[in-house]
Amino acid sequence: MNFVLRSFLKIAAPLSLALSIGFYAPITQAQAQKTLKFIAQADLKILDPIATTAYITRNHGYMVYDTLFAMDSKFEIKPQMVDKFTVSADKKTYTFTLRDGLKFHDGAAVRSADVIASLDRWSKRDGLGQKLAEATESWSATNDKTFVLKLKKPFAYVLDALGKPSSNVPFIMPERIAKTDAFTNITDPTGSGPFKMLKDEWVPGSKVIYVKNKDYVPRKEPSSWASGGKVVKVDRVEWLYIPDSATAANAISNGEADWWEQMPPDLIPLLSKNKNVKVDNIDPLGSMGMIRFNFLHAPFNNEKMRRAVAMVVNQPDYVLGIAGSPKNGKPCASYFTCDTPLASNVGSTLLTGKRDFDAAKALIKESGYKGEKIVIISATDQPIVQSQALLTTELLRKLGLNVELQAGDWGTLITRRTSKEPVDKGGWSIFHTWLVGPDLLNPAVNFAIRGNGEKAWFGWPTDAKLESLREAFFEAPNPAAAKKAAEAVQARAFEFLPYIPTAQFILPTAYRTNLSGIIVAPMAFLWNVEKK
Repeated sequence: MNFVLRSFLKIAAPLSLALSIGFYAPITQAQAQKTLKFIAQADLKILDPIATTAYITRNHGYMVYDTLFAMDSKFEIKPQMVDKFTVSADKKTYTFTLRDGLKFHDGAAVRSADVIASLDRWSKRDGLGQKLAEATESWSATNDKTFVLKLKKPFAYVLDALGKPSSNVPFIMPERIAKTDAFTNITDPTGSGPFKMLKDEWVPGSKVIYVKNKDYVPRKEPSSWASGGKVVKVDRVEWLYIPDSATAANAISNGEADWWEQMPPDLIPLLSKNKNVKVDNIDPLGSMGMIRFNFLHAPFNNEKMRRAVAMVVNQPDYVLGIAGSPKNGKPCASYFTCDTPLASNVGSTLLTGKRDFDAAKALIKESGYKGEKIVIISATDQPIVQSQALLTTELLRKLGLNVELQAGDWGTLITRRTSKEPVDKGGWSIFHTWLVGPDLLNPAVNFAIRGNGEKAWFGWPTDAKLESLREAFFEAPNPAAAKKAAEAVQARAFEFLPYIPTAQFILPTAYRTNLSGIIVAPMAFLWNVEKK
């Protein structure tokens, strides 16, 4: 029996932690209300969903902000804050009108100026936003509720950009906040979304508190992914950060928490036996793990070194490491989400062929590797990350590389990965993460595939050929041409290796059976959830 399972059988969580998250606090007026206690996937440290692609911050964004458009379960982009819109015959002018009743948490009405400032800031950080900005001639406000986008030339992905469901999401903020430099983190969580953050009650490393936004006017359509009516059915939400899996399992099992967003696979059997807990898969697409390299420093600025690692990666091992069982994952040698239209096996023999350590070692020698220290940064509070890091560390040691695993928490990792310094000055060589299915549907939204240097995602790869092929995808005149263009992008990606796909997987969620209305989607949405 492993340590986690032994710990789970303890009678109670440590008293000090229980007190810090409020399990034994006296009853208050807030607790007398309908409160949803949600164990979040990580500690919320960054409030700015434009400044980081971290999913914990994206999820916070969905609590407090709203979007102009949103993707539904059929991958269709639907109006959200927008009431109506028109497109000119030449496809170069879009006119949008906001819904009635949109207000920010401070009581101010949502205006066209807020929208334009928010999109301007977002477009400086998001890959698809950057492409939209390149095609844009101007944004202008006709009045406080109507605004116009004029393009230099038709751009087929306007609505896809404005309704993209995952990082970075084009959330709408007040103009006064959205005017903040795009590379400076905002700290004011004022939005117009279905929940308000009580910043004064935020305890980093412990909990985040949200309350129902009583001024929010939901759409009338049923909820579907991020689209439709965001009807809040609880008064208060407490996001709890519980990094110890055994403690989290005790909390959900004993009813001290209502919903555990991501649970490790080894606890599925035990929690499944609890008649008051439902272990469920609410993610229809799954996620993709990855090995991300630092392209600024040796040794992975050398393509041969990246290729050597890919030659020994065995995806089934990563499936088991992340998901615990083939039932919850599978190999996926594609840069686009498997089982979606642009998934492909083009160029994938590097991952699907025989694992060849001898050939990999020969390639390392050919690369001129001189024993440079390789630092893998990891996060012990993120099983998805830590399991991959342990596997990769062992692989690199088998290859004779000088590797060191440095593990902290997820909040530290997402801060450290921004460093461009060498490893002896606090930098890094490899980190592992995962992207949800919607972030990998095509070359337009897969930000990790970009090879545009300083503007690229953490790791900063530079590859003009990859960028040129990605440009061709945007110019594709029809779906058949788009698929062909995506295959060309993937073929080059398997040559250049901006990252190595490790496994496609699903981590189940666990919630008390007195909850209903949980939305089936690639991320956890807390509206529509009812607690009896």
